[in-house]
Amino acid sequence: MATIILGIESSCDETAASVCRDGYILSNIVASQDIHSRYGGVVPELASRAHLQNIYPVVDQALQQAGTTLAELNAIAFTQAPGLIGSLLVGAQFAKSLAFSLNTPLIAVHHMQAHVLANLIRGKDHSVDLPSFPFLCLTVSGGHTQIVICKSPSDMEVIGETTDDAAGEAFDKSAKLLGLPYPGGPLIDKYASLGNPARFKFPEPRIPGLNFSFSGLKTAILYFIQNEKAKDPAFVEKNLPDICASIQDRIVSILLNKLKKASTETGIKDICLAGGVAANKGLRKTFAETGRALGWKTFIPEMQYCTDNAAMIALTGYYKFEAGSFSPLTGTVSARSDW
Repeated sequence: MATIILGIESSCDETAASVCRDGYILSNIVASQDIHSRYGGVVPELASRAHLQNIYPVVDQALQQAGTTLAELNAIAFTQAPGLIGSLLVGAQFAKSLAFSLNTPLIAVHHMQAHVLANLIRGKDHSVDLPSFPFLCLTVSGGHTQIVICKSPSDMEVIGETTDDAAGEAFDKSAKLLGLPYPGGPLIDKYASLGNPARFKFPEPRIPGLNFSFSGLKTAILYFIQNEKAKDPAFVEKNLPDICASIQDRIVSILLNKLKKASTETGIKDICLAGGVAANKGLRKTFAETGRALGWKTFIPEMQYCTDNAAMIALTGYYKFEAGSFSPLTGTVSARSDW
């Protein structure tokens, strides 16, 4: 008999729902919130209100696209942590209410663990090559940067993480310094494709072990822009592609140098990317090139499964369902990223 899981994601500013049947994704619906761009970042209160408006139609559309009814669901999975508390509460309370009314099991999912398992997503019409356990995953998002050993869908270990800013924050904050609108990370990626990454040199932090730091790089970029604009107020406009390419090249090298070190130390050659920054074309290209050079077997989720989405929540819910890992209706959400 088929196992069908409804996944709900509402950790930040996307309301998403997905249906997974026996480990295959049947639908993945995402409603984005454009209102935050005018404020230069996500406004938590506005995000929560938008989730309230979007969650019912998004879930309804996910069920329709999957050709599934509520009565057929075996469990409801939702994002429990980390994220914006108000946003998480909307998804959690909707999931709890639905699970209670259907007398269906409830499954709480950690957002960052779900990003790792996005590398195991398979669509309903085709199969994809999947990594073998154990594999390494570089998880890079707006608020998190981690290197994880994934030994099984339920057994993961963080072996490296950022000590301050995440890579996504480094992209967005650099974009803000350049006068680019929010979200700035995709714009840096866009302009970087037109520029020379060797034009300007930015420092690489000397952080021991497998941990990351991006605060020093951000400060170096700030002083660089201030100094150059003091000489020529139009410096950024005249050199934007080269600046973006140079910033992106350094962020990518910081990420991949740590990943290479992790692979060497663990001996693991199946290497994955995950998280919103995994949609960055420069990172994807350099990751694939590095893998070919070092004999890695590399994996990157489809673009739609890199950014916040419910398919990864539904798939993680499926694995937890198979393991009998359910959650009480009294469970709470958390803004913290502790695993």
